[in-house]
Amino acid sequence: MKSAVETLNPTRVRLTVEVPFEELKASLDAAYKKINQQVTVKGFRKGKVPARVIDQRFGRGAVLEEAVNDALPKFYTEAVNEAEVNPLGQPEVDITELKDGELLAFTAEVDIRPVIEIPDYSGIEVTVDAVEVTDEDVEKSVEQLRERFASTNPVERAAAEGDVVTVDLEAKVDGEVLADGKADGVQYTIGSGELLDGIDEAVTGLEAGGEATFTSTLKGGSAEGKEAEVTVKVTAVAARELPELDDDFAQMASEFDTLEELKADSRKRLANMKQYDQATQAQERVLDELLKLAEVPIPEKLLEDEVRTRKHNLEHHQLGQMGLDLAKYLEIQGKSEEEFDAETREQAVKGIKTQFILDELVSTEKLNVNQEELTEHLMRRAASSGMSPDQFAQAVVENNQVPVLVGEVARGKALAVVVEAAKVLDTNGEVVDLEDEEETEAAAETVEAVVEGEGESADAEQAEEKQAEKADKPEA
Repeated sequence: MKSAVETLNPTRVRLTVEVPFEELKASLDAAYKKINQQVTVKGFRKGKVPARVIDQRFGRGAVLEEAVNDALPKFYTEAVNEAEVNPLGQPEVDITELKDGELLAFTAEVDIRPVIEIPDYSGIEVTVDAVEVTDEDVEKSVEQLRERFASTNPVERAAAEGDVVTVDLEAKVDGEVLADGKADGVQYTIGSGELLDGIDEAVTGLEAGGEATFTSTLKGGSAEGKEAEVTVKVTAVAARELPELDDDFAQMASEFDTLEELKADSRKRLANMKQYDQATQAQERVLDELLKLAEVPIPEKLLEDEVRTRKHNLEHHQLGQMGLDLAKYLEIQGKSEEEFDAETREQAVKGIKTQFILDELVSTEKLNVNQEELTEHLMRRAASSGMSPDQFAQAVVENNQVPVLVGEVARGKALAVVVEAAKVLDTNGEVVDLEDEEETEAAAETVEAVVEGEGESADAEQAEEKQAEKADKPEA
């Protein structure tokens, strides 16, 4: 077999292949055998029809077509290996010549991984937020814990801000009660803003049995966006009582004996969280600077496929699970479809560039992934997927995704190498020294977010939260 490679552009090549006919013998034999099993010829046992009879009855062309289809993948793979290119996706094959008994010639155009020159990244310098835990941060954290242990007690008085009221709601539009405009036994904390606009003013000052009417724009349901007359009846009033902030509270809410120990632990946990956030921020900003330095051509077909995949995953998986469609999602996000398409394309370009350049770094730096690193990564991915480690591992093996996980860890290690060479300062001008463990974990997550499009996931989650705020409000 003879082959030649022609570079069409930095991300696409054309392979020209010529195969002497004798190299098709094995495929021709296989073609005759396959056709033999499929046909019946009077006078011959099934599977015992001579080749000359098959040629006469069904045509030599049918045999040649079967043989060529069988042989092409093998010859294409040999040509790819000989040319030392890394193909992406399926080739476009064109048979240019087929002379029975003499020659098979074909061309194959295919996208390839571009040759990337790793830039000098030693001069990268980024600034990240300083790790600072204030007394106010600690107090807020303890107060949130205190809120979780709040109790409610019925009271016989008028409702006031902060009270939990139980209400029945009825909404009318143009004097007619909506089919989905009634909700009974709804619990609402006055001042929380979680229900209809105007309800705080309506229920404040009412005792159990009290009733009021107010006008509000409906945020959901069959008459979404319309003005409605809403009648609210208070059926119960309860006061929220927070536990005293003392040692008894610390013992009830945690494993600590004193409030001071609880606060010290809160400060430590907040510092750890901010350090991890700082490491993630460093990874993201260093990666952005690396991508600015590197020239990375993008195969157009690969880009179109990636854009299509990201849109499909968002529409049919993330949004579908949230009960949203793309139109509703764009409305919540305040984006036009053109803006969404442009952003998706930009994120896809960044994801492909990130994968290409970090894969090249893995190769040039000869980075390997050991079993411990792979196991730790698998455990984290399992946790984020909501599956047990055993279930996740089984799914990975069954779907032949182990190389994908290895690639994710390897790219994280490659990014960690770049961060280690970069200068990272905090907003106070202090040099940030990231711990190796923090650096590797944050790097793997950063790379996943960029390559797999988790930015879209975050946007979808924000949209779900906004939608949930509306859903918590009665359809009225």
